Amino acid sequence: MSRSRLGIFTEFADTLLPHETAWLLSVQEFHDPVRLDILRRVDLNCRHIHQFTPYDEQYDKRKYSNLKGWIQSKLETIDVDEQFLWMSRMEQHIMTDALLPEDERTLIRAVKNFRKPFFFFAKFYELIRDYRHFLLVRMRYASHELVSDFLSHYAADYRRSLEVNEQIHRATLDVVRQYSGKAAESIQWEGWLSDIFYDEELDGLNRYMALVRLTFVYLNYRRFDRLLPKFDHLDGLFRQGIYYSKRLLLNYYGNRLLLHSKIREFDRAEYYGHLSVRGKNNDYLHYVNNLAAVLLRQRKDKEALEVMRQALPEMKVAQSQFNRIGFVAFYVRSLARNRQFRSAENYAESFLRAYRKEVHEYRWHAFFAAYLEVLLHQRQYDKILRVSAQNNLLERDEAYRMKSISLPDISLYHAVAMHKEGRLDGDDLKALLVTLAEPLVKEEEQRHHLADAFSQVRAHIPDIVHHVEREFHSRGILLSSH
Repeated sequence: MSRSRLGIFTEFADTLLPHETAWLLSVQEFHDPVRLDILRRVDLNCRHIHQFTPYDEQYDKRKYSNLKGWIQSKLETIDVDEQFLWMSRMEQHIMTDALLPEDERTLIRAVKNFRKPFFFFAKFYELIRDYRHFLLVRMRYASHELVSDFLSHYAADYRRSLEVNEQIHRATLDVVRQYSGKAAESIQWEGWLSDIFYDEELDGLNRYMALVRLTFVYLNYRRFDRLLPKFDHLDGLFRQGIYYSKRLLLNYYGNRLLLHSKIREFDRAEYYGHLSVRGKNNDYLHYVNNLAAVLLRQRKDKEALEVMRQALPEMKVAQSQFNRIGFVAFYVRSLARNRQFRSAENYAESFLRAYRKEVHEYRWHAFFAAYLEVLLHQRQYDKILRVSAQNNLLERDEAYRMKSISLPDISLYHAVAMHKEGRLDGDDLKALLVTLAEPLVKEEEQRHHLADAFSQVRAHIPDIVHHVEREFHSRGILLSSH
């Protein structure tokens, strides 16, 4: 069967995520074997991202339609983002004296049925506090007493939630400063953030925020072995339907891509990357960029280009210049890796003309590294030097590398162009390449990235690259991209 048959259901099923279908299977109580068979097929297709098993078109199409409605309704009941939207509507109704009788019945039922864990607990507590004022001025004493008892019982939890949230903000200042390359440390927050993440008495929002900060900390210090158990713990919560929303799941998949790519588990990184782009939200381009990076790292160039082309409409309307420029850099590189050099060059130049200020302000390094790579592939050495001079790239790249350990792509391409234009002799180029490589050969991941960079210039200076590799090999350091 082609995907065009049962098209509406198939399109819907393609947006579902493995944790969603796993939870749905765990809570279903179908007496109809057909509905269960379809749900199992949906789960199979969700988990196998590169394989599609057709849905049985012999089944009554109403079975598919009814199952779609059941899936949507069931997921909505546990979706923490839907809970937040509901609370926001109720807050608006209370503050504008527009609360309907059915709204009140729902609020009272929510108070009576309240159970931990609750993701947006502080928001719920504040909503019920507003509702207490609404009840009191209307002399609704019975409901007021119920609500007051709730507020009194959970007052300490509410105060702690606010205190933890404020402390997480203080931790975030150190984490972000370090991540952006400024002089700051964040490892001192590891123990406290870990305790917060594992604290089942706390609300889900604070616990999840703590994990996100921990992710940055562990990536900063390259302590990946400490991050994996925490992701696995969260994985178990999601499978139970705890703290679920599609937004959080997509973010979780995106973070797992980062982790697995750092420890060179590229197949797993790719798997989570494909899952992360099944939904489109404000972070969609960020997830696309990371997936493209993993695909290019594995030499899956055609697949990377296809992923980026599918995301082009979203790039054109994205608000984040950081993500937009990052996307363009990866798109240009994907075109080049597919030997579409002229298209890559034209795209880079037209984007630079339109957004020169933004490129220099946000992601100049990623953009120009991709642009110069395209020029290098076309042996436009003189143009590399002109673009570098016009944009002060060599000086900026040197300052950038002093601030954070990063690939010397720009300086490398510039040096090759200088040599090919007769402005730098072979011995000086060898010495410069060794100098550029020195800061990156101490760690395995950086050595692999460096080897990839050398592979881009090998065709232009094969003897010199071979000399540099021999130099490091003599020290017991193997530069290999394999």
